[in-house]
Amino acid sequence: MNEALNQQEAVWQQIESNPRFQELVHKRQAFALLLSMIMLVLYVGFILLIAFAPAWLGTPLHEGTNVTRGIPIGVGLIVVSFVLTGVYVWRANGEFDRLTKQIVREVKS
Repeated sequence: MNEALNQQEAVWQQIESNPRFQELVHKRQAFALLLSMIMLVLYVGFILLIAFAPAWLGTPLHEGTNVTRGIPIGVGLIVVSFVLTGVYVWRANGEFDRLTKQIVREVKS
């Protein structure tokens, strides 16, 4: 059992020292941070609109409707969050998975 743990530790050390692993970690963190910052800016902007321009948000889109400017903006914010999640999943399933497979192949050989 101790030998198996030593082998596993050796594999982890190989992975951590692999330059492609470092690249993967950096790219994934940078991309996640970028998408998080986009969402944060949009959400905080919406909250600031609620706080400082409620009358503007409460203005109907056109005469004779109860739909205000705030409704499509709020729905748009939700849609953007789904789109950004999809963008992350698309890149994770493409580039990030490809890098992971390369790292595993290198470690196994």
